[in-house]
Amino acid sequence: MTLRPIAEVGAELGLAPEDVLPWGRDRAKVSLDALGRRTHQGRMVLVSAINPTPPGEGKTTMSVALAMGLRKRGRKAVAALREPSLGPVFGVKGGGTGGGQASLEPAADINLHFTGDLHAITSAHNLLSALVDNAVYYGHPVALEGTRVRWRRAMDMNDRFLRNVIVGLGGKAHGVPRETSFDITAASEVMAILALAENLHDLEARLGRIVVAQAADGSPVRANDVNAAASMVALLKDALMPNLAQTREGGPAIVHAGPFGNIAHGCSSVVGTRLALAYADEVVTEAGFGFDLGAEKFLDIKCRGAGVWPRGVMLVVTLRALKHHGGAAAAQVAEPDREALLKGFNHLEKHLESVAAFGLPAVLCVNRFPQDTESELDELRAFAKARGVGIAVCEGFGKGGEGSLELADTVLAMLDATDAAPPKPRFLYELEQTPEEKIRAIARTVYGADDVAFTPGARKDLETARALGGAGLPVCMAKTHLSLSDDPTKTGRPRGFTLTVREVRLSAGAGFLVALTGELLTMPGLPREPAARRVTVHPDGRITGLMQGE
Repeated sequence: MTLRPIAEVGAELGLAPEDVLPWGRDRAKVSLDALGRRTHQGRMVLVSAINPTPPGEGKTTMSVALAMGLRKRGRKAVAALREPSLGPVFGVKGGGTGGGQASLEPAADINLHFTGDLHAITSAHNLLSALVDNAVYYGHPVALEGTRVRWRRAMDMNDRFLRNVIVGLGGKAHGVPRETSFDITAASEVMAILALAENLHDLEARLGRIVVAQAADGSPVRANDVNAAASMVALLKDALMPNLAQTREGGPAIVHAGPFGNIAHGCSSVVGTRLALAYADEVVTEAGFGFDLGAEKFLDIKCRGAGVWPRGVMLVVTLRALKHHGGAAAAQVAEPDREALLKGFNHLEKHLESVAAFGLPAVLCVNRFPQDTESELDELRAFAKARGVGIAVCEGFGKGGEGSLELADTVLAMLDATDAAPPKPRFLYELEQTPEEKIRAIARTVYGADDVAFTPGARKDLETARALGGAGLPVCMAKTHLSLSDDPTKTGRPRGFTLTVREVRLSAGAGFLVALTGELLTMPGLPREPAARRVTVHPDGRITGLMQGE
């Protein structure tokens, strides 16, 4: 396929030629100066989903499909999405650029190195690691004990062998031995900071606030204390600029930053969102995994900090995921099963309740698969009608924008209904509440938990976070994406359970506390059959196998 010149894509969005900085022929960076050239404010649609099956339910595909359908309807629409991480690309899920006829382009490049943003984040993270250990070695510019270092290392790959490592071996000349670990880059606080930073000044200030260790008296040692912030900004200067790409049909797409939704806050960047809102009439943006993870964080963390708010939510559902949550076995979710489907509606009902808790309207987007029957789709339509919720069946994967017109019309009807009185921000908790109260508010309202239990380690972490000034921050919940609970085997709508928080980490630069639950790990591992094994580079340089089904 032939892609549009990237300058032409930028011009369609209304960007000035000097603001589009080509990164090759078919992708570009957008100057931060473009943010100051417009006061326009578009209408934002937040795309979320029910809890997915392991392969995912096509949320990014539906986001791209909606943007394409809106463009077919003559709307000036843009998809504002996150960048893929190499971990999932080569792990279970494959590429993160949509699929079929509803994909971002150039898909292979976006899924791999793109404009180098994730490499820059990895480098900045590990530069800080090196400066911290250098301070341990020399006792300068601040005296540090290795046992009091909190900062880990990062790599953009799934590698379980790096979850627990010993560094500094080989004798005195090679360092001071200590235990540490790696996080995947998408879980790095540097990734979260880049996604939330407003400009270069804010980026440097946030980086400088990172707590890397504790001094002997318990006081925080920050990145500024090892003189790291400015050099980290030097590595991240270009990465802070949003990336311009296009949909398969040539429509504009802002693709920038990529914190994980189950480990981190799961949203594309603030500057990318602001850019999209300034230049488009409709902005289609996505939050990671189900509404219980990405969307809650998008609203309670990103929107609170950036001062933006969506007009409504598009909730992606599939019949296979509903049947999965209704008790159907994995091998049977593609088969007709009315009983499992109806039971799965309980799961969908909980997500709709959570959307309403934020004061937002919702529409259901059904990502249609070839095996889906009309009778089962009619059951879902009846469920939506009974609750006064708009619903559209989307065939964007196979038909692109033409197969997404019903979805575009349904979303436009929702947006038009909010014009007279746009929804106002409504959060699950106030920042003045204690961290425990914030976590309970999320667990009870969005997950449906009866209560929250904190392990002794988590309680100690909370006391440390309070001592380091983190009590007034929002909370980023790290939880399995496969269940509303902290147990991935509990499908449907779990009731009568207690959520267990086992660890709390302070991300002072990003500006939130991370509460880890269940067995969730910040460095995933590869599956038995990783997606990397199916990748092929053809003689003409074309790459296949990055996406599911290739």
